[in-house]
Amino acid sequence: MATAKTRSRKSRLWLWSVLLVVALLGAAWLAWGEGLRKTGGVGSAYAARVACSCRFVAGRSLEDCARDKLEGMELISLSEDAATKSVTASIPLVASDTASYREGYGCMLQEWKG
Repeated sequence: MATAKTRSRKSRLWLWSVLLVVALLGAAWLAWGEGLRKTGGVGSAYAARVACSCRFVAGRSLEDCARDKLEGMELISLSEDAATKSVTASIPLVASDTASYREGYGCMLQEWKG
């Protein structure tokens, strides 16, 4: 039978293990997160602009346009706002960009920060 001292030791060990995992994940995010955010930002901006043109210039459905994504862009999801004629491409927790169709100009990114 476990004593109170043994249970306390096990709970402390469990707590330190969880803290170590969180610290390692935080360090990995700091080390590789910047590059991921930059490349993810470029990828989401590209996908938004191309999908917007596909949808509102070529007149194809968004589902059909999603099949045109390049290899490596599987994490990027597309959504449209038909009222504003815009498409948003996003990578969860990394990047999100929107491109809107303007008559005479085509599709343009909204405030891209690269």
